[in-house]
Amino acid sequence: MLRSFEEIKEALHSGELTLPQLVENYLEQIEKNKQLNMYVEVWAEESLTRAKELQAAFDRDKTSVGSLFGMVVSIKDVICYKDHTVTAGSKILSGFKSLYSSTAVDRLLVEDAILIGSTNCDEFAMGSTNETSFYGVVRNAVNTNLVPGGSSGGAAVSVQTDTCLVALGSDTGGSVRQPAAFCGINGFKPTYGRISRHGLLAYGSSFDQIGIFAHNIKDIARTLSIIAGPDEYDSTALTSIPEKYENHLTAPKKAKIAYFKAALEHPSLDKTVRDRCESMIENLKSKGHSVEGVDFEYLDFMIPAYYVLTTAEASSNLSRYDGIRFGYRSPNATNLEETYKLSRTEGFGREVKRRILLGTFVLSSGYYDAFYGKAQRVRRLIIEKTEEIFNQYDFILMPTAPGPAWPIGESLDDPIAMYLADIFTVHANLTGIPAISIPVQPTEEGLPLGIQFFANKERELSLLGFVDSL
Repeated sequence: MLRSFEEIKEALHSGELTLPQLVENYLEQIEKNKQLNMYVEVWAEESLTRAKELQAAFDRDKTSVGSLFGMVVSIKDVICYKDHTVTAGSKILSGFKSLYSSTAVDRLLVEDAILIGSTNCDEFAMGSTNETSFYGVVRNAVNTNLVPGGSSGGAAVSVQTDTCLVALGSDTGGSVRQPAAFCGINGFKPTYGRISRHGLLAYGSSFDQIGIFAHNIKDIARTLSIIAGPDEYDSTALTSIPEKYENHLTAPKKAKIAYFKAALEHPSLDKTVRDRCESMIENLKSKGHSVEGVDFEYLDFMIPAYYVLTTAEASSNLSRYDGIRFGYRSPNATNLEETYKLSRTEGFGREVKRRILLGTFVLSSGYYDAFYGKAQRVRRLIIEKTEEIFNQYDFILMPTAPGPAWPIGESLDDPIAMYLADIFTVHANLTGIPAISIPVQPTEEGLPLGIQFFANKERELSLLGFVDSL
């Protein structure tokens, strides 16, 4: 199976491969890996029809097709695609079809990418294991008894198993990077606002960002070039015009890299992960880069601040799912009040209910300043400290997760353990900076591991160029 867009393009232009053959190969892989439960819906007939139409246009005139001709993409079940089901892995949206496409999807289609299906995810992107989905758990292809990470676990596994070339996920607190680490692929979250959130079902509006999975950095860069940029439908989208990132992936000859001493000394960090980080540090130094440990006193405050703020935003965002306007409506309700109560009680899963209740509590009268207000002040301190570090350094190195993927079911009865698994990823979302997880040497048991690199806001090009050189 070809794993880079350059290889696919070459095969298509030489006639060694046709687009319908490529799509059929991916569909065969989907069927072969059905037991992993990575897809909510597969658009087999539609993707093949589109492949035949694009191939016919290409055969007539090779210049008539878009720049992503040959790229097959999966999208997480929180990204809207007109006239296609989007449910956020939740019963409360069962059967709902989107009335419009997200900006990211529209931009992919304009450049003749093919969308092959929507991928399974934790319900409303709330989870780190892909076990909270209404459609059931997604399994890791490396070991089917292990979680794939979350919330974009289905998207990560769709790339891991070669059922598509690129996958779009969403990253609110590490939901692209952590599953990328657990599945042994690259997972990228750009600067907040780099990719429009129009058509992305909201969890935490000031944290959410569409992210990209791929086997190589250049395919991430190429996809980012197309889907990034200003958008009149999203006032939080950055107004700067994105570059053709894939054409300018050059590494700095000598970069200054910081790592948090508190992270590498953290008691939750698996010894193998620590060893891989230390090996990466030595490797960077051998290439002439400067790598220094820095103090970061807010590490253990990031998870509490993150969960106070995201649950508050979730309680507001999810109030629209009321059983009245769209989605699931309880058949047991006999009046308006019961319609609200029963639809939400029956429609939401346990983890989503937990976060809605937490968010409602921290926003309630008498607790607002003690929790929500304080968390916002902590977020500001973290942002200021991060800016201070980037005044002296080009990049920050961090483990992606405290350890490798764990067994399915292990954290379901201990949500705090699951929340703490995000300790090294939430930083990028609290501060809005770009971050990428890249695969490193697996454990002795063959389990994938990842290391993250962060850059300052809007420094995607230098970040991608740097990791591409490693």
